Amino acid sequence: MTKRNIRDKKIQKTISNIRINKLFSMAEQRALSGNFNLADRYVEIARKISMRTLVPISKEYKQRFCKHCYCYLLPDSNCRVRIHRGKLVIYCYNCKRYTRLPLKSS
Repeated sequence: MTKRNIRDKKIQKTISNIRINKLFSMAEQRALSGNFNLADRYVEIARKISMRTLVPISKEYKQRFCKHCYCYLLPDSNCRVRIHRGKLVIYCYNCKRYTRLPLKSS
């Protein structure tokens, strides 16, 4: 690869990170206002950008959408969050499935 291609890929990855962050902030605003269809669409676009440019979505954003139906999760509105046996259990009201995330022990 030439230096130009490497530089262009780095620029592309930084741009995609900025866009993913912006899309998740917009999804949060739409979900808080009650427009879940638009919030789900923003999550879908952010995932497509991530897959196209091979940029991973950060951990804080990964926990904000359902791994099964890819809808934006807002506790008490469209998901239930519980702690059970050292795991964070998230139940999605949309697809009726559970996501279990381990909690770190200190």
